[in-house]
Order: sequence, then structure tokens, then C-alpha cells
Amino acid sequence: MKKSLPDIIAIIAFVVISVAYFFPAITEGRVLAQHDSVASIGLGQESKEFTEKTGEKTRWTNAIFGGMPTYQISPTYDSTNVVRGVENVYKLFLPDYVYMVFIMLLGFYILMRAFDFSVYLSVLGAIVWAFSSYFFIIIGAGHIWKFVTLAYIPPTIAGIVLAYRKKYLIGGVLTAFFIALQILSNHVQMTYYFLFVILFMVIAYFVEAYKNKELPHFFKASGVLVIAALVGVSVNISNLYHTYKYSKDTMRGKSELVKQNSANQTNSGLERDYIVQWSYGIGETFSLLVPDVKGGASVPLANNESAMKKADPTYAQLYAQIGQYWGEQPGTSGPVYVGAFILTLFILGLFIVKTPVKWALLAATVLSILLSWGKNFMGFTDFFLDYIPMYSKFRAVSSILVIAEFTIPLLAILALKEIVEKPEILKQNLKQFYISLGLTGGVALLFALAPTLFFPSYISSGEMQALQNGIPAEQLSPIIANLTQIRQSIFTSDAWRSVIIILIGAALVLAYNAGKLKANLMVLALTVLCLGDMWSVDKRYLKDSDFIEPEQRMVSVQKTQTDEYILRDKSLDYRVLNFAVSTFNDNNTSYWHKSVGGYHPAKLRRYQEMIDHHISKEMAYLQHQIPAVQGDMTKINPDSISVINMLNTKYFIFPTGNSQTAPLQNPYAYGNAWFVENVKYVQNANEEIDALNTTVPTKTAVVSNDFKQVFNGVQTAFKDSLSTVKLTSYAPNALTYETSSSKDGVVVFSEIYYPGWQAYLDGQAVDHGRADYILRAMKVPAGKHKIEFKFDPQSIHTTENIAYVALGVLILGAIGVIVIEVRKKKQ
Repeated sequence: MKKSLPDIIAIIAFVVISVAYFFPAITEGRVLAQHDSVASIGLGQESKEFTEKTGEKTRWTNAIFGGMPTYQISPTYDSTNVVRGVENVYKLFLPDYVYMVFIMLLGFYILMRAFDFSVYLSVLGAIVWAFSSYFFIIIGAGHIWKFVTLAYIPPTIAGIVLAYRKKYLIGGVLTAFFIALQILSNHVQMTYYFLFVILFMVIAYFVEAYKNKELPHFFKASGVLVIAALVGVSVNISNLYHTYKYSKDTMRGKSELVKQNSANQTNSGLERDYIVQWSYGIGETFSLLVPDVKGGASVPLANNESAMKKADPTYAQLYAQIGQYWGEQPGTSGPVYVGAFILTLFILGLFIVKTPVKWALLAATVLSILLSWGKNFMGFTDFFLDYIPMYSKFRAVSSILVIAEFTIPLLAILALKEIVEKPEILKQNLKQFYISLGLTGGVALLFALAPTLFFPSYISSGEMQALQNGIPAEQLSPIIANLTQIRQSIFTSDAWRSVIIILIGAALVLAYNAGKLKANLMVLALTVLCLGDMWSVDKRYLKDSDFIEPEQRMVSVQKTQTDEYILRDKSLDYRVLNFAVSTFNDNNTSYWHKSVGGYHPAKLRRYQEMIDHHISKEMAYLQHQIPAVQGDMTKINPDSISVINMLNTKYFIFPTGNSQTAPLQNPYAYGNAWFVENVKYVQNANEEIDALNTTVPTKTAVVSNDFKQVFNGVQTAFKDSLSTVKLTSYAPNALTYETSSSKDGVVVFSEIYYPGWQAYLDGQAVDHGRADYILRAMKVPAGKHKIEFKFDPQSIHTTENIAYVALGVLILGAIGVIVIEVRKKKQ
């Protein structure tokens, strides 16, 4: 207990710091109005209600985009319950938000201790990692999965470090456990990025083992880590497998359409322009040193009280519309700031740290910065998009700076460790210390004294174009001059701030070097300095005033009179199209209805292509025509909205002004299913989607040749006035129909086709196919029949069994660690 006491005190300190940051919001029960969290309320409502009613999980929801799997909406599997239980213990059962900062601190602290840092240095390292600005920005945005995944990466690497330090069992168990938690957190992009860091570190350990003639140890440790990785992955095999399978059919998979601008399309299917839309500016990278180098967040300039002291009151209304950020990204919630003095120590570490790990950290840092530039360094980005596996599956390339947020503090604390453990090293490298000061404090000073030297313009190209288009030329010059003055003041203020922090940090280190300050006091003072520095920056982007009462977060999904009117319709299944919101960036509609629209970054690719080729055009037609005919749907051409009709879109929600809406019933919706007269076979996806321009879906089903056998090649199908198909039972993962027809026929169902759905005719499994690009269809024999569709993929049961075996191995490994440690204590 005595030996562990410093670690226990450190952990208690982390709890206190985490609580303090969110005080008083957490004591008052207030919550963040996070965009992603609010969006998820509507997104998961149908699944939640189904589980509450039946006690079962559904792997499919019809509430969004006409229907999609829940693999990336609610990726929960029974096999992970034990791991989730242990995770709650690891979080110390702390409340929301508090636990996030705590596990970010604790994870890096574990890594520091694995490197054999002192408690003091480990606490400092944990703070400078955990309080990097980006992490608090993503808490505010509601990117919780991303945040938690990042929190589990340092302790994963701690396991790797321990294994290469010949602590094989504990290193393997730690690696396996935190890999399991990473994957459980379900943000593969962050895990993928850190594979580069791990690769560089493994190479460094190989070089070290080669030099020391310890290659057998290296391969033994590597073997242990491979097994650990397999166990950690296998615990989450259900999630990983279904994410992998699902990704092929999403926007992250390769499109079957042959596009004219094929050069813009990557091997994964995502377009280059889409992937690099959020690219960090080359000059913007100085935010690592000066947080508001490009103004900070995309919030109204008028919100910055200190900056507005330089504003001309004449333009006050304009500054309420212009953003504080002036970089080239479409918008941002804030910069990536790692701490001014920490960056100084990082550069110093390049001189005084002698282990191969230094080069691994440098390589990873440079790689992350170059890749974060995206379209601003497109040749390098193109190489990764074309040749590095999986890289093209992820968008928002600027987020790869999380690597630099990890490597910079790690090397910085390695440098400080050298200074603390070898007092003479700073005396021997004073020149290098001053070079490090010059490259950070000196550059920040230049920014403060000559703000136009590096950044001649303080207005982005997009802003300049908007100003030129909206303001007469004779009025533009004084506005640009005043706007430049305001933004320069924001920049120079932060530059001076960084200069002061670096000078204080340097003074503390030099005082220690001169023997006027003990090592622990120096580290403690630097901890206070860095915490104060980063805390104050973080509070710009996540502050107490951002928290609201829980009831306010539900305002967006409160039932309106329009919702009440539509919900009077007790039909088992129909869809709603909301024109009063950004249809494909809104999930609030899905809280009450089955929506044609919605928002999810991994929607089904074919549905997105239908939006691009047909649904958006039909919506534009309705937006123009409905006001023109004053809502008289009898004057609407039904053939102009055939795709909307085939989705059984029974109601439209239209804006009426003053944030009010009105319901409008669509009399042309085709219903839940229908018999067709013809089946038209096409050769490829282009023909399939284009054929919908000229066919009427109630008469002709457009079918790819890939499904020709499912329909026995029939081209003329039987349909008469007595042929009927009716939905008799609805659940998100199970639908039942009754059909009646005097002859064999083909039925098209207004449900989204996806592999994994099983079809049954009178209780017997039968094949079904895809029609009209996104819908299900089936050949139905004459007579009366019961048709069922069920979504319960066998792959879930298979992968769950594998996961349970892996979980058993992980538990046995943990028991082994405990037994060994107990025996050591007894000895």
C-alpha cells in the first residue's frame, strides 16, 4: 500500500481535476447540447422503443433513410457485457463528462509509468495530453466514441512498451484489454491512425534490440503482442465483422456506378474532395504553438469582447455574421493546441533524447502534420489514398493531428526525464536549449511583433468572395481594413501569451539547472503552468455556459401539432419527408416518424446515390410546385415524384413561416408493396439508376442481371385488379405480408434491400432480390400466401461465439497476472 500510495494520490488528483473542470454544471445536473448527442436521440428512438417493448435488440431501423442496419448506430453485443462492466470500474463510475477527462488522464499516466517515469513526470505527461484543446472540442461536439477511443490508445501502447521491456504477460494482457476497449468504443478511424505510431515504435524497438543483440527477446515480445491483438480484436469480432461487411455497402465502400470524373473517386468509393474537405491549412499548423493563429472557432466575431474593442461600431451588425475563424477549412470548432512550452520541450527532446523511440515519435509527428494538410499537400495525400490500405475510407483528414497531440507531449516528457535524471545534460546542451526556445518562443515573438510577416491576409478566400459579392466596392476597403485589425489583435494577443508561457517554463528549467530549484518542485511548477495554460484555452471551446438543462436538449424533438396530425394515421408502416429542416442532416424527424431523410456518416451507398440522382430532384420539384398550387396535391404530377412515391412517403412536412410547419398528405404514395406488370433487366448500376427516369415503378420493376435468377428471368409478370398484397405485421426487424393472386407474379416491397434480410414464403426460406436500385422484390406463386422478412443474420450468432472464447482467454490472462503478482508479494 505504501508503495502504491503515490499512484493512488495521482489518481485522486485526476478525479479532482476532472470534477473541477465541469463544476458547477455536473452538480446542477446540466448537460451539453452536443450536436451528435442530440442527433442520436431521434436516430435511436425506434430501436429503443422496440427493446423496451420486447426486451430484444433490433439490428435494423426504419426510422432513417427509409431503413438501415444499426451496426454503426447502436453497436452493442452481449459478448461485450463483461468488458463494459470492467470499463465502468476503470471509469470509477464517475458521471458523464467527468469520466471522459479522467480516463484520458489515467490512460496516459499508465503509459508514463510503463516507460518508468516518476509519478511527478507521469502526472505532468497525463495533463498535457489530456488537456490538448482538440479533446475538449470533440466533447462539446458530442464525438464521444472518438474521444473514448483516443483515451484508450495510450494504455494500449503502455502494454506494448511493457512487453518490449520483458514484462510479457502483463504487457500482453494490458494490450489485449485496451484494444478490446478501443474497438468497443467504435471509432475505427482513431485506432487506424495510431497503427502508424505503433508501427514506428515497433521499428524503433527492433533497431534497439538489433543493436543490443536481443532479437530473440524482440520476437518473443512481438509474438505476445500479436496474440494479445488477436484476443482484443476477437472480443469485438461481432462489431468488427459487421462493420466490415456493412462498410462495403455504405458510402465508405466502392460505388458500382461508373462516374465521369473517375479521377476524383478513390478505391474505397469515397471521393477525394469529400475526404479532404476538412484539411488543416499549412499556416494553421502553427496553432500547435499559438492556439488562435487563425482566429479559433467558427463563432461570430461579435462574441469576442476583447477583439471587438477594435471594431468600428458601424460594422457591428456585419461582425455578428462574420466568423472569428479565418482559415481555409469550411468551418471549425477550434484549433489543435498542445501547449507552447511543451512544444519547446519536444524540440529539445530531438537533441537530448537518445533512444530510437525518439525517431519513431518524430516520424509519426511529421507524418500526421503532412497528412493533416490534405488538399494543401495533395501529392502526398494522393499517395496514401491510392496505396495505403484503408486510408481512403476515412474523411476529415485534419483529425489525424491526434497523432501529433500524442507524440509531442510524450517526447517532451522524455526530454524532461533526461533533464531530471541527468542534471548535467542541460549544461552540456544549453545551445540546443536556446535553439528550442528560438524555434518556439522566438517564432511566437515574431508573430506578436510582425503579424503580417507570416500571414499577410486575415481574410479567407471564401470570405473575400462573399464580401465582394455583397458589399459595394467603395465600402469594402474600410471594412477589410477594420476586420484585418480585429483579427490581427486576436492573433498577436495569443502570440504574446505563448511567449510569456515559454519564458516562464524556460525560467523554471534554468532555475533547476542552476541548482536553485529541486527537480520535483520544478516538475510541479511546470505542471501548474501547463495545466493553467491549456485549461484556459480549453475553456474557450468548452465552458460552463455551454451546459443547459436536460429538458432544453429535448426541445428539438418535442411533438408538434404537425407530428400529432401525422401520428393519427395508425397504418403499420409509412414514411415522412420533412421539408422544414435540412432533410439529410436531421434526425429529429426520426424521433416520431420513419423518415426519408436523416443524418449518419455511414449511410447506405445506394440510398445516397438515389438522393443524388432522384430524391433531391423530386424534392426540388415539390418545393417549387406545392407553394405554386397552394398545397393542392391533385395538381402535382405523380410521375415527377415516382421515387418518393415508391418509398411510400405518405406525408410531407412543409414550413409555413415563423418556425411553424404544416402536414401535407401525399395521395400518390405506392403503399407497402405492389404487384408489377413487367420486369426490366439491366446490365449495370448506371442503367439501373437511369432506368428510373423513364419507368413507372408500380408497373415495371427495374432489376439488375445479378438478380435475374431470383425471378427466373421472367419479363412479363401477371397483375390484375384482384392481385393484392397487404402488410399485416410490423416490427423494425420483422415484417409480414399477405398476398393473393390468381397467377404467379412479382411483388416489389417498399423496403430497403440489404444482404442479411431473410425472406420466407409460408414459413419456408426463399430467395428475394433487389429492384428499383434500392428496394426488395420477390417472385410470388399464385394463390394466397404469407410472406415474412426477418433481419437476424446468422453471422451475429457465429461471431458472438468466437467473442466469448476470446473473452475467456482474456480473463485467464488477467487471472495469471494477478496470481504472479501475489506470488511476488509473498516472496
